[in-house]
Amino acid sequence: MSERMLTEILKDIETNEDMSTYLSPSWQQGRAAFGGLVASMAVTGMKKQLSDPKSLRSLLVNFVGPTPITPTNVVPRVLREGKSVTQMTADVTDGSGVHLHASAAFGLPREAKFVPQASEFKPEPRESVPLMPKNMGSIPNFLKHFDIHWTGGGIPLSGMEDRRCGMWVKHTEDMSAYPEERIVALADMPPPIMLSHFKKLVRVSSLSWSLEFVRPPEEVTSDWMYLDYTLEAAANGYSQQDGRIFDEDGNLCAISRQCMVYFE
Repeated sequence: MSERMLTEILKDIETNEDMSTYLSPSWQQGRAAFGGLVASMAVTGMKKQLSDPKSLRSLLVNFVGPTPITPTNVVPRVLREGKSVTQMTADVTDGSGVHLHASAAFGLPREAKFVPQASEFKPEPRESVPLMPKNMGSIPNFLKHFDIHWTGGGIPLSGMEDRRCGMWVKHTEDMSAYPEERIVALADMPPPIMLSHFKKLVRVSSLSWSLEFVRPPEEVTSDWMYLDYTLEAAANGYSQQDGRIFDEDGNLCAISRQCMVYFE
């Protein structure tokens, strides 16, 4: 099977009446497709249902089960379309069942009081570490679709027991035609920080994820984004991880919150 880029996959969903597409092994994360890719597919399907352009304001994702590297399609549904906000859902399925369920709110801007961001932008310098090599045999396949300067801890299986992870990331392809999907895919890229608490391989997966957009995605123009993620807590096989996504100028663009499971 030939390698497929993210823009090719999303273009299929845009143009095919049944919103079908197929994935390539280069997007694998363990035994399944990278969750950020599948969530991006759901976003494209929901955007296709908008009668008028609106900015993506929030995204809620349930990772129901592993998405296989097989032909899949997106099934969106409009729940309510108001004058300023449209709410909808989308399922990603391959015919055997639902693998991902997403809900999203798209909204127009309104005149309103402004409160500046509280989150501080204190990144490690991007060039303080070299780009992550793409030919490392131990990294998941999907990471080869990104340029990564991993600057701030959270290295899986290091045994360092870190509480945060910082990295500069960007897509290897031009994603300007898909501003929402560009940020969605990047925001799901950091691994569970809980993995840095182990020295041996353990199984992990995402259970649920929320992503709230502080800035309209179409207004975010910098290629490089800085991800600042924190492990809030972990117990009973479940971990809570949140994150802040900044552009190169330090503007807070999105806020991430994820529940993950780990099996010792």
